[in-house]
Parts: sequence; C-alpha cells; structure tokens
Amino acid sequence: MTKQELFNEICAKKSFLCTGIDPEINKLPMHLPKTIDALLEFNKQIIRHTRKYSVAYKFNTAFFEQYGSKGWEVLEESAKFVPDNVFTIADAKRGDIGNTSSMYAKAFFETMNFDAITVSPYMGEDSLRPFLEFKDKWVIVLALTSNPGAKDFQYFEHNGVRLFEKVLDSVSKWGNENNLMFVTGATKTEEFEQIRKIVPDNFLLVPGVGAQGGSLNQVAQKGINSQLGLLVNSSRGIIYAGNGEDYTEKAEKAAQFLQNQMEPWVDAVCSY
Repeated sequence: MTKQELFNEICAKKSFLCTGIDPEINKLPMHLPKTIDALLEFNKQIIRHTRKYSVAYKFNTAFFEQYGSKGWEVLEESAKFVPDNVFTIADAKRGDIGNTSSMYAKAFFETMNFDAITVSPYMGEDSLRPFLEFKDKWVIVLALTSNPGAKDFQYFEHNGVRLFEKVLDSVSKWGNENNLMFVTGATKTEEFEQIRKIVPDNFLLVPGVGAQGGSLNQVAQKGINSQLGLLVNSSRGIIYAGNGEDYTEKAEKAAQFLQNQMEPWVDAVCSY
C-alpha cells in the first residue's frame, strides 16, 4: 500500500485507528470454546465489526506463534480476512543480519502479503536494508516505546543526543517517508515535538492509547503532520471490550468511540 492510498483511507473513514489483534485463548468470550479454531473465528468477528472504523490492523505474531504451526495458519487466515484497502502490520519485531532479514522479509511481505512489519534497528542498516527493498511495503522501526524498560537504553545520551533520537535520524536516511514508519509510544508525548523535528513527514505508529494510559488528544495535538502521519493502535481496549455474547457489539462501540475522537483531527487535515 502506498502512502497516498493510506492517506485516502484515513480521509474516507475519518479515522487513523489501528486495531491490534493480540488474541489469547483463555481470554476468549465466556461462551466460546477455548480452542484454536475459536480463536480464528474470534479474530474474524472482531475484524468484521471494527473494519468500518479501522484503517489498519496490527497482528502481534507472538500471540499466534505460541500455538505452533496451527497458530501460523490462524495468523495467515486472519490477515487474509482484512479488506484489501486496509493496511496490515505484522508486529514481529524482527531484525538480524542481512541474509536472515531477507528471509523474514519474504515471509511477511511475499508469503503472507502484509503491508508492513515492525523491526528492531539494533543491528544497523544492513539488518533493515532487505525489508526496504520491497516496493509499496513498509518498515516500522522501534524508536521510543511505552514500556517501563524504555529508559534502560532509549534515553542513553551521547554528545547531547539521546539514543532514540539517533535511531530516528539515522534510520530516516536509509529510506524515506514512503516506506518508513516509527514506533513512538503514546505515553511519551512530551517527546513528540522533538520527534517531529527529526522525522516531520514520516508516519508514526503509536501504541499505548487506552489500556496503557496514553492520551489520544495529546498524541494528535503533538504528532499530526500535513498528511495526518499517525496510526494510533488500540488492542486490548477493543478486542476485549466485552466478554459475553455481545463481544462483537462492544468491540465495535469501542472502535467507534476512538474514531469519533479522531474525526475532528482528520477533518482538519483532509479538508485542505
């Protein structure tokens, strides 16, 4: 998917919502059997009832890998259920030496046909380069995350430059605004002004709104650029909004609630 196609979808749905698909068998609604087949049906129902408000879906691969080969089948079938005009992200956090990254890229971009993959930049440019060689595919690079451990390395400072700033500056030169996004946590909005100075035109994938305490309005106020430039992810707050037979209705309402908050921000950008 191209940047323009993604922007068009944002304007059409008046939303920059990314719904995270992080399913666990033991958290399925009470009336569903706790089986891998039920997990697939759960994913399909969540997608069916939230796709009106979602411009992207982020599949955390760990939640499928834990079940072995059957889990991979569920991941592939779930991703195929997403409409073609909706952006799909493999949240796999890969990153390895060049030939290994090439295999990861083929797995997620060719075999499973995801639009994007999350990666760790720790091993440097040659570990990201194979992903960047795919046309109309996206590399989403970990930059500043919401977890408590982010402070262990990401804020390390050398000559007045913090590590996450170095990552943003260096990686942005390896690709461009049409194939690079950056993960920036919703609980770190105090850093968004500086982040936008370094990467003014790139999309940011922003987890941490909702269950982790991030503020959607603060994210939008500080992170939006001329083409919106944000995908705000909510996982647990949507897929586990309900635990009964009405779980699909609750998920839909949770997605709609976020979309309603996003609509004024989208209108302000898309009206130009």
